[in-house]
Amino acid sequence: MTTTLYLNGRVFQGAASAEPVDAVDASAFVVRDGVFAFVGGEADARDFAPAPDSTVDLGGQLVLPGITDAHTHLVMMGEALGQVGLTDARDLAEVQRLLAEARAADPDSRVLRGRGWLFDSIPGGAPTAAMIDEVVADVPVYLDANDYHSCWVNSAALRELGITRETPDPSGGRIERDADGEPNGMLYETAAVEYAWVQRDLAMTDADRDAAVERVLAAYSEAGVTGVVDMALNEVALDALQRAADRRDGQLPLRVAAHWLVSNADDDAANLEQVERAASLAASFTSPWLRVVGIKLILDGTIDACTAAMSQPYSDGSNADAIWPAERLFPVVAAADAAGLQVAMHAIGDAASTMALDALEHAFEANGEIPRRHRIEHLEYAVPGTAERMAALGVTASMQPVHADPAILGNWIAQLDDDRVERGFAWHEYEDAQATLAFSTDAPTAPYGPLANLYVAATRESALDPAFPAGQTLGRTVPIERAIVHATRDAAASVGDADWRGEIREGLAADFFVVDTDVLSEPAASLLTARTVLTVVAGRVTFEAGGRA
Repeated sequence: MTTTLYLNGRVFQGAASAEPVDAVDASAFVVRDGVFAFVGGEADARDFAPAPDSTVDLGGQLVLPGITDAHTHLVMMGEALGQVGLTDARDLAEVQRLLAEARAADPDSRVLRGRGWLFDSIPGGAPTAAMIDEVVADVPVYLDANDYHSCWVNSAALRELGITRETPDPSGGRIERDADGEPNGMLYETAAVEYAWVQRDLAMTDADRDAAVERVLAAYSEAGVTGVVDMALNEVALDALQRAADRRDGQLPLRVAAHWLVSNADDDAANLEQVERAASLAASFTSPWLRVVGIKLILDGTIDACTAAMSQPYSDGSNADAIWPAERLFPVVAAADAAGLQVAMHAIGDAASTMALDALEHAFEANGEIPRRHRIEHLEYAVPGTAERMAALGVTASMQPVHADPAILGNWIAQLDDDRVERGFAWHEYEDAQATLAFSTDAPTAPYGPLANLYVAATRESALDPAFPAGQTLGRTVPIERAIVHATRDAAASVGDADWRGEIREGLAADFFVVDTDVLSEPAASLLTARTVLTVVAGRVTFEAGGRA
């Protein structure tokens, strides 16, 4: 039995209720065998553990419950950390410059991959292969959009993928074409997944994926993240995570709860086979370090690309169908619910989130009263009353404040351009309705740093560009203390873990991190400069400033 006594800290425990929380409510705690054995004042802590195995002086620094990133893509994020970043490129010339520099820096590479470009940085929001060909034409180039729902490729990539004028659009996706019917370099939704992503998976080796996993585990540990919910897991990603666990005798530096991606095959039997595969994996992967907890369904696209399913048209008069029609969706949701799997549905547009709730209500009626905790991802625009409906059904709202960063909202606002904008990213509505609200980053579609995410939640100002005018901010803020709870306790609760982790409380897992700035008492801008000093998971140090564990 190992005991560690932590003293001289400013400990924010989190909250066990929905009421406003106090900023700091303890100064010391004792960790015994990976669990908080005592939390309170220093004198009582010393009495509780008079002869600890070790004592840590926290130097008066702020201690927070470990962050759970409630929606991320681990392997993809690890890959992104090794790619050309394009989010800061504000026009086509800058995108082209970055691509040319990357190609010159690695002339022996057989492919160039980038990520994070914004539609409003491209003339007319309409990228083409020719734009990339101007600077890189000799190797395939694959550029994932900032939302990761579209992929922009050059002519060499189109040839590598075998995409021609005769190639049909896949169900739920689109291969953009020029006036003559020739593919022009843009792949939307399932076209990006079935062509660009499949090619990426085939091209990557196990060594590539292992390196990506190690990058992301190190990055998250340094950021104070102690748990993640991995969305859209597939076979190769699961294998890579299992290898990472095996290299560490089964114990990763953070806790991974994963959702298996179920794609619409336009065939009920094939769709249900995917649910059965997820149920089999959930029965096999049950470790608190790596477990499969449910399925992920992508119901629509994104507002930026005008592919999110909306009840009213976009500003240009267009609209998009849902990727999953109701007649295919309802049987899958009901089967997963009956199997005890958590259902997570990507629903950005209001038509998609309404259909998601309809599908859940159908499943509840079909399967009766059973333990369940389902969730809807993103909810960037939902019809009034959605929050109350979700609260009544016990459905978690999984939202990403960093997606509402004003520096990247211009195109989002322009695509709606009406009173819907004022209710965009309305996380305060879910708070008011007392629905479970879990914050996350959806990395790599957005930066993975949790403190920047909390900054946007608490201020509606830009973490990407703090000097950006605040005039385009939307909706109400939430107090920083509440934002932290949504990223810790509520994020853990989103996968059913609230009874054993997510707070600094006696009897719960000792997952916490220490920051060098008291972000609870300093101005909100301190969230953008604060740095992690120490990260601990199950009582074990996973990151320490000045050296890694």
